Amino acid sequence: MRVLGIGSRLYLGDIYLALEREGHECHVFASDSPEQRAFGGILQPVDEWRAELGWVGKEGIILFEQVGQGMIQDALRADGYRVIGGSAFGDKLELDRAFGQSVLASAGLKIAASTGFPDATAALDWLAGHPGCYVLKHNDNARTTIVGEHRHGADIAYELRRSGPGGKLLMERLNGVEVGVGAYFDGHSFLRPACIDFEHKRFFPGEMGEMTGEMGTLASFEHSEILFEMTLARMEGLFAAAGHVGYVNLNLIADERGVWPLEFTCRFGNPGFAVLAALQRGGWGDLLTRMANGGATRFDTAPGWSVAIVLTVPPFPGVTMAVPEDDPPLFFHTVPVADIANYHFVDMRRDGDQLLVHRRSGHAMIVTGIGPDVASAQEAARSRARNVIVPEIRWRSDIGDRFVNQDRARLREWGLLPACELPGSK
Repeated sequence: MRVLGIGSRLYLGDIYLALEREGHECHVFASDSPEQRAFGGILQPVDEWRAELGWVGKEGIILFEQVGQGMIQDALRADGYRVIGGSAFGDKLELDRAFGQSVLASAGLKIAASTGFPDATAALDWLAGHPGCYVLKHNDNARTTIVGEHRHGADIAYELRRSGPGGKLLMERLNGVEVGVGAYFDGHSFLRPACIDFEHKRFFPGEMGEMTGEMGTLASFEHSEILFEMTLARMEGLFAAAGHVGYVNLNLIADERGVWPLEFTCRFGNPGFAVLAALQRGGWGDLLTRMANGGATRFDTAPGWSVAIVLTVPPFPGVTMAVPEDDPPLFFHTVPVADIANYHFVDMRRDGDQLLVHRRSGHAMIVTGIGPDVASAQEAARSRARNVIVPEIRWRSDIGDRFVNQDRARLREWGLLPACELPGSK
């Protein structure tokens, strides 16, 4: 099968490497500058993706990595191409926060109190008259969500003053268990099973430090049905009407009153793609084909849990202006030849035989581990993280601990997680 990948920095380049290992042909395009591009010396991007349409044809698959190109995808589908990634509707759900909340409310879901604003000034004016503890979201996915702590919103006011242009949304801060439910959509319906996931966005163990894109995830294709039926399943008709083809994730806060949807991700996430890949038995080629063809209803998954750990170096979670000489080398204690599928490169390049991490982002790779219970999946991921050597490497060793120590019991108590799990879980 031929696959044409389209991205800004090829941060999902590991998917193309996995497809090539499965025997598929991949051409990839990145819109950033070659000297800053991820996977330099590993993947060889094409110069212009539209020139590759004849190569991929209407039997191959076009994969869009990022949100914001849904209208292009819809137009290509109308021309008969098999396109996976999203849709114009998915773009609006993710990028227009107030719209996403209104759609959820129309579908009958409970939503947290929130107010949208065209810019930071309007948000600051409103906050002055409505002091409280809020979450600040931006109408793009390039800037990190800010979770407020101050009871009058002083920390959110500070962040608004330095937040730059664009629409904002202030959402009531809810306390409970943060959990996500996600599924692949084939243009007509969600493929089953859906997944349940627990993201870890703070930089340090114990949920301390600054918010990052994400430091790791715990996920399973089991135990998700209750939350899925309460939330995403209600959206199926809307995604079908939009012709959406791609992954959809809904982030939630659960408490004793039920579930409160926070935001959509209508694209392949990072490290979400990796934590799920470890459990997808048929590989990416099989899954993408089922999504593109439609009508498959299900795909094959492994039982148990998957843990993904993000490995970073400074300046992560920030970015910096760096030259190639600043990029640190990456080594392994034991080169993972047979096990390479559990080492997912992100912002890396190769110079000759040497792997290097782009200092620009410091986002080196994701390692994954699976097991019948959370503890065994954690240890499998940690052992792979310990196998990686990079100067100044940092990673969280507690991915999944919060679920084991408190969140699992609370979700069971509220009837949102099945009481029975696999042998070995507690």
